[in-house]
This record gives sequence, structure tokens and C-alpha cells, in this order.
Amino acid sequence: MANDPSKRDQPRQLKLLTFNIQSGTPANSYREYLTSSWRQVLPSAVRVENLEAIAGLVMDYDMVGLQEVDSGSLRSGFINQSRYIATHAALPFWFHQSNRKVGTMAYSGNGFLARWEPDSIEEHRLPGAIPGRGALFLNFGGPQGLTVAVVHLALGQLARGAQLRYLHRKLQERQHLVVMGDFNVNASNGKLKDFCRALDLDVPTRGLPSYPSWKPQRALDHVLVSHSLACSAPEVIDVGYSDHLPVGVDIELPDGLELKPAVPAVAGSEAARG
Repeated sequence: MANDPSKRDQPRQLKLLTFNIQSGTPANSYREYLTSSWRQVLPSAVRVENLEAIAGLVMDYDMVGLQEVDSGSLRSGFINQSRYIATHAALPFWFHQSNRKVGTMAYSGNGFLARWEPDSIEEHRLPGAIPGRGALFLNFGGPQGLTVAVVHLALGQLARGAQLRYLHRKLQERQHLVVMGDFNVNASNGKLKDFCRALDLDVPTRGLPSYPSWKPQRALDHVLVSHSLACSAPEVIDVGYSDHLPVGVDIELPDGLELKPAVPAVAGSEAARG
């Protein structure tokens, strides 16, 4: 796939990927949540190597949603990881949403990387007793165009239900919609099924286990797609770059929906803040 979208025709098909990268920390067992917990507060050379591996993975995709991306704190060596991955993957547009800050040690958020530049970006703070969950809405192709939402939902059932209701209110008028991220729940969950039904969303990644990465048993990471967008090739990629596995799908754009190629010189510079 060419790295310069300005030299390509308008796409009819997009490759999408969502990935909870656990601040760039690889994982091989539950035990490492304890034995390697220091990596969540201190910098590590392993993390930098892992970010480069993640960049090598995502470079073949057109739009990438990231969760648990560090905004630039002590543990990341004060590196904005959305920008780092986008630069090393040669994806010209990036945007970072900072959500949860723990002093100077950790600063988690959501990221979005793409070959195409959105017309507008919306940052949303999701409801919950414990603050720090967010969602990004990226709008492409005008008022009747494509909206891509990147989300990271709560672990608790009550908070997650409130967050799904919030997202429904904010997204119900969108015509062509993709909602991707770490939902922390299987697609068979009643509240997630209600959410998909209300917004006319399919779950092509249903049943693809993405957690834990070393022995995937639970399908927590999803790409939800409007029925107006034909989709194919749902996949979960077996890599040990995080405690989650990345999940992807291809979508077909409707006729007449045009995307604006991102320009590396300006994309992500002022728009992406962390």
C-alpha cells in the first residue's frame, strides 16, 4: 500500500484496525501485571522497541484507533505515543485525546491515525463514577459522510451502560458509522446488543477473542459498522505487543463519499494535542 495517499485515487475500500496497546507494554502472562508493574510508571527500553513493532503492524491500515496510549509522561519517556506510532508507520494524520492523568507518571488516552484527514474532530468525556474514559469522533466526507468513533469503555457494568447510552445520543444522527475500540464486554452483552440495534450496527468482529493476548478467550475489542457500509475480512492479529490483540476489518465506502488525503506537513501538528 502506498504511503502517499495524495498519489492514489479515491478509495472504495478502507482497512480499519483497533488496538488497546497498554501504553506500549508487551504482555505474556497474568503474572506480568505484578512482575512488570513498574513499567506502568517508569520508562523502559522494551516499550520503545514495542512501539516500533506496533508501527510496523499498523502501517498497512488506512484508519487506526488506539486505546491506552500514553500522552507523554514519565513511563513513556515523555513521548506522545500516538505521534510516535504515526510517524514511524508513515501515517500522515494523527490525533490524540488525553483522558486520565496520574501525576507525571502516567497519562492515558485514545489515538487515531490515518491516511485521510477528517473534516472535523469531536472529543467527548464519557460518564462514569471514576473519570478518565473518553471517545473520539472523526467526521469525513461532509454532513452525510462517514463518522469513525474511537472508544474505550469502563470495566463496570453500570458505568459501561451509561457510556453506551451517552454514545447513542451523540451518534444517532450519523448516516455512515464505525464505532471501534475496547468495549470491555462481549458482543453478546445485552446493553451492547441494544446499542447496535438502535444505531443499526453490525458486529463483523463478533466472536473474535482478543484478550488476553497470550491465550485469547474473550472478545472485548470490536469494530461496529453501519449496515450501509459493506464489510469483509474481519481479523484478530496474533501478536504479543500488548495484553490485548488488535482487531481489524475492511469496509466499502458508499458511492460519492470522498475522503481528503492527509498532508504530512500539517496533519497532526496543531490538531493533535496531548
